[in-house]
Amino acid sequence: VRLEQRLDTALLIRSKSGVELTREGKLLATRIRGFLLEWDSIEAAIKHEREEPAGRFTLGCHVSIALNWLPAHLPGFLKRWPRLELEISHDLSRRITEQVVSHQLDFGLVINPVRHPDLVLIDLGKDVFTFWGRDEALSDTVLYDPDLLQSQTLLRKLEKRGHRFTRRFTSSSLDLLGRMAANGAGTAILPSHLALQMRPSLRKPRGDSPALPDTLCLAYRADAQRSPGARALISALKAIG
Repeated sequence: VRLEQRLDTALLIRSKSGVELTREGKLLATRIRGFLLEWDSIEAAIKHEREEPAGRFTLGCHVSIALNWLPAHLPGFLKRWPRLELEISHDLSRRITEQVVSHQLDFGLVINPVRHPDLVLIDLGKDVFTFWGRDEALSDTVLYDPDLLQSQTLLRKLEKRGHRFTRRFTSSSLDLLGRMAANGAGTAILPSHLALQMRPSLRKPRGDSPALPDTLCLAYRADAQRSPGARALISALKAIG
């Protein structure tokens, strides 16, 4: 009755023997059947979207981390889930952590992150930041990234022990610094995972050079990453460990 009132037309012929559709009622029934079929299709698509990993995600990490870990793990992940897209940006770990907290990035692979109540931090592995060179002794030239806290701390520690470098070569590319050191340009401050890839060209200098432990972590906001796509990406990134 309400539908008839809304359409301002009779949809049923009512009699003592029963009811039957009017011409307008038959037209409405035909259209509704088409709508229900389309609704079933929409419902199936939404259910499929909810169950299959899909979507676009952003990942931040230092370029050295990206070069050394992602090529071995992400190609298989992307092949398995063709409806997932990943945008990677490169920056310092402390900035990436801030961007994850502020929802600018979905995920971060970060070194020694500061704990935050809104972040989930999963330890993926350990490393050591220290001095590496081609020669057994420390060079007069130091090669380092001045923006890294590890580099700043290690230089201060070495200066307290009485060693000062007479010349400095700086770059934001740890890979470049390692290659320069491997070719005799000086002593580089590098993470061990990178330096060990350049053996036997690189070695630790003789003596007790200062070193800093590093922890690689996966960082993300638990309140923002609950979709199947996010869970699949978390699983792939945890495998880096």
